[in-house]
Amino acid sequence: MPRAVRLTWEGKDRPSPEEGGPPRRAFATDDERGWLLEGDNLRVLRGLAETRAGTLALAYLDPPFFTNREHAAMLRKAGEPRTRRTRVPAFDDRWPDLASYLHALGSRLEAVRALLAPHGSIVVHVDPKTSHYVRVLGDEIFGPEAFASEIVWRYRRWPSKTPNFQRVHDVLLRWRRDPATPPRWNQPYEPLAASTLAVWGTNKQRAVFTPDGRRARSSSTAEKTDGVPMGDVWEIGVLAPISRERTGYPSQKPEALLERLLGALSDEGDVVLDPYAGSGTTLAVARRMGRAFLGIDAGPVAIDTTLGRLAAMGSPMTEHAREPSGRYASKVMRA
Repeated sequence: MPRAVRLTWEGKDRPSPEEGGPPRRAFATDDERGWLLEGDNLRVLRGLAETRAGTLALAYLDPPFFTNREHAAMLRKAGEPRTRRTRVPAFDDRWPDLASYLHALGSRLEAVRALLAPHGSIVVHVDPKTSHYVRVLGDEIFGPEAFASEIVWRYRRWPSKTPNFQRVHDVLLRWRRDPATPPRWNQPYEPLAASTLAVWGTNKQRAVFTPDGRRARSSSTAEKTDGVPMGDVWEIGVLAPISRERTGYPSQKPEALLERLLGALSDEGDVVLDPYAGSGTTLAVARRMGRAFLGIDAGPVAIDTTLGRLAAMGSPMTEHAREPSGRYASKVMRA
């Protein structure tokens, strides 16, 4: 029997003390197909297991990157020039050690796993500093056979002065909930290479074989090609300082990145989860693409930024009053 490979640290097998519970506040779109919950994401995720276990098509996690510093948002007040912004604390990414970081992230991966449908996927967005640890941690939780892909998001950035190669990529790790179940998958494509277009044009190619089964040459058909099946290295630019997408929230990811993920790993009408909602990119893209969404964040700045972003795109969210039981379970994500 193959031997398992595991990470180890002192206290790893002690469960996280947080129990499942309701959010501090809950906001919903008018049709209740989108929810934003304020509170500790581990408590909220565990609380949602009562009503949402096995129902989510996709979870995208963009956790803190173990930078060991506090991150600030640069926010602009309504009516003020775009160049005038105020610096406010957004989230704290300071940890006693790497083990503490991995223990916290692992607890959340386990809680998300319980919410995924058998055909669902989880994508964890990290950087090269922790990606190798997170890969092993995720294999422990989901099983190594559930690992689907490592996506390299490559981007251009202002170079830094360092005696090393410039870091110009992040890592997105994907696991499937149940490897025995066909996953939610919509094949994305990328454009054909210039050399291919020059030789074959935009029609599909086909192989021509000899009678003994050897490939003799390539030909083309009258059918138009969709392009080349998407590879696992994605060239997508980071947000420019003057981008209209930019909210001022730190760690904001471009909508193009989430559009590609949601388009490939979810269908219209599916429920998408982002337990580190941050600036609300996942939620905004999900709304525009016809997905239901569930976002969670503990930070008031993240909540306010996301509410403003959804309102600006014509999907205002309204705060829901708690039920007599103090919960929202009868409504949250029943869609």
